[in-house]
Amino acid sequence: MATERQYREHIVRYGRMLHERGFVAATDGNLSVRLSANRILSTPTCMSKGEMRPSDLVVVDMEGRLISGKRKVSSEIGMHLLIYRLRSDIKGIVHAHPPTATGFAAAGVPLNQPLVCEVVIGLGSIPLAKYGTPGTTELTEALEPLVPGFDAILMSNHGVVAYGADLEQAYMKMETVEHFARIALVTHQLGHQKPLGAAELEKLVVVRAKYMNGGQPEAQGQASGNGHGRKKAAAEPQPVDASRATGLGRRTIR
Repeated sequence: MATERQYREHIVRYGRMLHERGFVAATDGNLSVRLSANRILSTPTCMSKGEMRPSDLVVVDMEGRLISGKRKVSSEIGMHLLIYRLRSDIKGIVHAHPPTATGFAAAGVPLNQPLVCEVVIGLGSIPLAKYGTPGTTELTEALEPLVPGFDAILMSNHGVVAYGADLEQAYMKMETVEHFARIALVTHQLGHQKPLGAAELEKLVVVRAKYMNGGQPEAQGQASGNGHGRKKAAAEPQPVDASRATGLGRRTIR
């Protein structure tokens, strides 16, 4: 288990990487880490993610109230808190505006076509949330139905949010979203897409289940593609018809 000081260094490091790769500009974006059940370490508002120091970060409670730190809390902290509330498995969150993926979000186009097997294995699908004004309940309400079933979401006319078991995973998912968006854009420019078929998807679902389970065979009674070892329950997202080639996410495909 990392110390708070190490988590601060992690956020600074990945914030700098976001800035260097052009995934954020000016004071855009935010990152956070779950320290404990009621403490979230987050980037502050109005600060370049490429110029942060560990001491610039703030600690808030699950209501978004400042616990410690000299800077102000980001107006978008509510998005992070929503994800932490809905997903107990999540420990790190990255929100950024990678240009190509954000272009898809601004065009109202989800990244939900299974064009690349690695993306299907790593993320499943990347849905598009309806528009919500940043820093308001509109945004969290738009994200809420999608957070349980997916690990990365495009936000209409806004950007991307990705999350994982730690900040490194969240950041890598953000990179994957942008990389896939570039590939998808090329297919649009070529005027042709060739999504994987149902048979290929069925095989990838098996691979994904093992990948998300640390390479181990899935335990009996767990939902394929769930990735977090939960047993099937009424609250689990419903299976998706693979022939539709959309909506993979963390969902089961039969």
